[in-house]
Amino acid sequence: MKLRHLLTGAAIAALIATTGGAPAFAERGADGQVNLLYWQAVSIMTPYLSNGTKDLQAASLVIEPLARYNEKGDLEPFLVEDIPTVENGGVSKDLLTITWKLKEGLLWSDGTPVTADDAVFTWQYCTHPDGGCAQISNFSDVTNVEAVDPRTIRITFGVPKPFPYGPLVGGQAPLIQKAQFADCLGPKAPECTKANTYPIGTGPFRVVDFKANDVVTLEANPNYRDPSKPAFATAVIKGGGDPASAARSVLETGEYDFAWNTQVEPEILAQMAAAGKGQILSAFGTLLERLQVNQTDPDPALGAERSTVAHPHPFLTDERVVKALSLAIDREILVETGYGEAGRATCNFIPAPDLNVSPNNDWCLKQDMEGAKKLLDEAGWTEGSDGVREKDGRKLSILYQTSTNSVRQAAQALIKQWWNEIGVEVELRNIDGSVFFGSDPGSPDTLQKFFADVEMYANEFDGTDPEKYLGEWTCGEIPGPDTQWQGGNTSRWCNADFDAALAELAKTAGLDGRAKVIIKANDLIVNSPAVIPLVHRGRLSAAVNSLAGVKMNAWDSELWNAADWYRAK
Repeated sequence: MKLRHLLTGAAIAALIATTGGAPAFAERGADGQVNLLYWQAVSIMTPYLSNGTKDLQAASLVIEPLARYNEKGDLEPFLVEDIPTVENGGVSKDLLTITWKLKEGLLWSDGTPVTADDAVFTWQYCTHPDGGCAQISNFSDVTNVEAVDPRTIRITFGVPKPFPYGPLVGGQAPLIQKAQFADCLGPKAPECTKANTYPIGTGPFRVVDFKANDVVTLEANPNYRDPSKPAFATAVIKGGGDPASAARSVLETGEYDFAWNTQVEPEILAQMAAAGKGQILSAFGTLLERLQVNQTDPDPALGAERSTVAHPHPFLTDERVVKALSLAIDREILVETGYGEAGRATCNFIPAPDLNVSPNNDWCLKQDMEGAKKLLDEAGWTEGSDGVREKDGRKLSILYQTSTNSVRQAAQALIKQWWNEIGVEVELRNIDGSVFFGSDPGSPDTLQKFFADVEMYANEFDGTDPEKYLGEWTCGEIPGPDTQWQGGNTSRWCNADFDAALAELAKTAGLDGRAKVIIKANDLIVNSPAVIPLVHRGRLSAAVNSLAGVKMNAWDSELWNAADWYRAK
């Protein structure tokens, strides 16, 4: 079986999916244990203190939003009765408020009632002025969250909000329990280890044992709202290894039921799938592999001000230099060698859905070495006797970091070779994924700290509307010591025109109107020196043949419907 046969088809559909709809389970926990392998081990069980996808997905088994996106990108109610709209009266005609109604009888896993006060607190927690919340862009323009009554939540915006589904929607913005996190506001948030690793939730499972960067053991939530679910009594999320060993443990040995992010060279993945024990799951959403370009100076000599806005980068703020680096890359070779049909070369930051994709940036799709050299010449960088370009006594030297992963290391090697050819000296560094995508504010190796010149990784956003995602690129989202290094703007790029475009998007109604503003914001990002888009990636995971009910989802957590998973008989 060839990988291209597994990975073609409709952009959103999972091509080889496990058994369809979930059955009516006779008994909660009847199917024993489900084993999940996340080779980037889980570091924390809350998305509010981590940008790592592996942490977000693990947390989604326990803590849930009011509504989330299904495998088609449509909103579905989870903790609420329905999705508020202008038509049903849940969104005010002036677009300034949205009102959610919690389902009756909802309980936290500790047996206490879920109330609107928990929603109010979650907003206060993430927007605390002295704290650092990784998902604060989900609460953009919110001026108030109030408990109208124990089951009714009213969210008020400071501007008309044509798309009001940011706060408490999607896997990145779940509800947390006020009683558990009450003493964890602001700078105390990272110190609440018990709450951050054993959160009390409403999801199908609850944590019973947590070993950071190793293994998470969960059991069925006895107070889950559907008394027959989940089918599994326990779930184990094991960390460690690499994408190849994770894929092999499902596709060849069947040792694990589910393996996340099987980012393996396409020919190797195809060979594993031929063993017949498991199936590859694939779906294209908005996942973008890219290079983040540090706009601040990571020089260790700067001490506590390293990689902060106090010190601009000595040469990567020059658009000519960064465009030269981009032109030197052959994206089609990156796709061919690392992704196959699960990748598409792109120059855009927003790669999907089609309506929001800019037509203005195809200049990077064809490698242009001579064009790259000319730009560096124009920027004043001349080639020295050793072949490395110099300017004002400084070498054009870059520290390029990413997570440990064979596909990424292969891409690093190719990009280093291409950059060497245009006179750029490159030092490569790779970091264990559990650390790189971790949340420890004391670690020097997280992607948020960005103690390098360039770093490569991929992420995406919930749903099909990118307003929250773009919001991570505002000036206020720059990580630093004052935010415990939280914030989505890892490149430390600040642009008034972009902030204005985002404010315009917040007020723009209609898909076509929003698309125009989204494209404007996208173009500002990709024509800045802050990012180099590489590959629009499909999500790739694997499930053993006996695991049924899985619906691959590129628009939310891949574990979004784990309550419906069961063991096929």
